[in-house]
Amino acid sequence: MRSTGYDLGIFEQAVRSYAHLRPPIVDLKGPGFDLLGDHFHPILILAAPFYRIFPSPVTLLVLQAALLALSAVPVTRLAIDFCGHRAGACLGVAYGLSWGIQQAVVFDFHEIAFAVPLLARSVELLARRRPHAATGWALPLLLVKEDQAFIVAAIGAYIFWQGHRRLGALVTAAAVAVGALAVLIIIPAFNPHHSYPYGKTAGSFSSLPVPVTKEETILALLAPTLFLALRSPLVLLAAPSLLARFWTSNPIFWGTRFHYNAVLMPVIFIAFADGLARMGASDRVAVLRSARVAPILALIIAMCVPQPLRSVLNPTSWRVPEQVRTAEALLRIIPDGADVAAANRIAPQLTGRCRVFRFLSEPTPQFRPEWIVTTDAPYERSMIAELPSLGYSVVARTTGITIYRWTIRYSSDDRDTEVISASFW
Repeated sequence: MRSTGYDLGIFEQAVRSYAHLRPPIVDLKGPGFDLLGDHFHPILILAAPFYRIFPSPVTLLVLQAALLALSAVPVTRLAIDFCGHRAGACLGVAYGLSWGIQQAVVFDFHEIAFAVPLLARSVELLARRRPHAATGWALPLLLVKEDQAFIVAAIGAYIFWQGHRRLGALVTAAAVAVGALAVLIIIPAFNPHHSYPYGKTAGSFSSLPVPVTKEETILALLAPTLFLALRSPLVLLAAPSLLARFWTSNPIFWGTRFHYNAVLMPVIFIAFADGLARMGASDRVAVLRSARVAPILALIIAMCVPQPLRSVLNPTSWRVPEQVRTAEALLRIIPDGADVAAANRIAPQLTGRCRVFRFLSEPTPQFRPEWIVTTDAPYERSMIAELPSLGYSVVARTTGITIYRWTIRYSSDDRDTEVISASFW
C-alpha cells in the first residue's frame, strides 16, 4: 500500500478502459475525465493486451520494470563495442543501478517507461552514425507524451548538425508539428476546460519536501560518468528536456525524485561511452581500467545513500505487515463495480474492480458515491467531519482506514425503506 491513485490508479483506469475498447476515462481526475485531455500518450494502448490478460495494477508495474530493463540492452551493447567487453559490461550495470532508473521504478507507473528503451536505441544508433535508423526509433517518442517532442527535436537538430540536413530538418519539423498539435488542439479538445492544463507554470506541492536545486540535479546527472559524458556532443540531447523542466516554477520538476530523469539516463551513459571512445589512447586505457569498478561504486552508492534499492537490505521490506493484510480484507467489503471515493493511498487497491474517484472534496448532491474510504491523512480530517451530515455512516474501520457508506432512510407506505444511491451527476 505504498502506491497511490496519483499515478498508478490513474494509469490503471486508463489502460483498463483501453483493454475493454473504451476511451481512456479516468474518474480519479474527475467524473468522466478523458485522460487525453491531460497528456497526449496514445502509446498506452500497447499496455492494454497485457492488462486484458492480467487485469491488475501489478501488470503495469511489471511492464514498466521490463521496459526499463530492456533499455539496458542498447546502452550496454554500445559500451561493450566502444570500450571493450569488461568495461562495457560494467558501464551497463552502472546504468541499470543509476538513480534515475531507480526513482522511475519506485514511483508507481508512468507512460515515460515506453520512452526510455526507445530513446536508448535511438541514441545508440546516433552514436554509431546511423541517422535513418535512429529516426525510426525516435519518432515513436512523439506518441509517448507531448514533452518528448523536445528530445525528438534535439535528435533532429543533431542529425542536421552531423550533415544529414534534409533528414534532420524533417525530424525537427515533425517534432514541432506533433508537439504543437498535441498541446494546442488534441489535448484541449478532450480537456473539460478546453485548454492545455500545463500551459502555465505550476506552483510547488506544499505536502512534498523541498527537492534539490537545479545545479544539484545537473551535478547528480553528470557525476556518475565522472563528467566524461561532456566529451560527447550526444549529451546535448538532454538539454531541451532539462530546460523545459527548469523553466517551470514548480521545484518538484527540478529535482532527482520521481520519474522525470529516467529518459535522461540512457542519453548520459551513451554519451559517457562515446566520450570515452573520443579520448586519446593513453588516457582512455586509464579510464577504462577505472570503469571496471563502476558497478561496484554504483552498488555501494545505491546501498549507502537514500536511494530505493537500499530498501532491499531492510528485512521489513520483505514482509507484509499485518495491518496491510487487515486493510486488504476490510476493502473486500466493497463489492465489485461499486462507486468509491478513495483516499490517494487506497485508490490503486480498488481501481481494478471498482469505479474509483479521489476523496478530495466533500460529496455534493451532484456527486455522491455510495462508498467512501478515508485514511488518517491530515488534509482529509475536515472533509471526514462532514460525512455524517451528508448521509454517510461508518460500516468498517481498522488502523488507519475507515469505510463509509451512503444510506438514506425514508418512509413509504408505512414502511421504513433503505435507499442506497449510486453516484450521479
